[in-house]
Amino acid sequence: VQLVESGGGLVQAGGSLKLSCSASGFTFDDYAVGWFRQAPGKEREGVSAISTSDGTTYYTDSVKGRFTISVDDAKNTVYLQMDSLKPEDTAVYHCTALPAWAQVMAVIMSPSDYDYFGQGTQVTVSS
Repeated sequence: VQLVESGGGLVQAGGSLKLSCSASGFTFDDYAVGWFRQAPGKEREGVSAISTSDGTTYYTDSVKGRFTISVDDAKNTVYLQMDSLKPEDTAVYHCTALPAWAQVMAVIMSPSDYDYFGQGTQVTVSS
């Protein structure tokens, strides 16, 4: 069971990136997937989440209206489309998947209490 994040890079403020969270060894069917980020010197932060069973989504206030989370069942991949990027979005972005929406939301609210994240993908936004 493995999650692999990709799609990060260096972009200027106002630009866009699309991150991917791909699963191997299991399918995202009926899972909830969350995106998290950790900037240097800061605690990990819950950014967004999606329930692959009913499409329920969550966004932290700082990314509402700029980020969009989605799932491609055929590709077994969850995406995070990030538009209007700001320098404060600079961080390593990680994803995780859990069987229940309540479980992933618990991690969103307290990510420091959870250890099972992928390697992450670096997003750097220059001013």
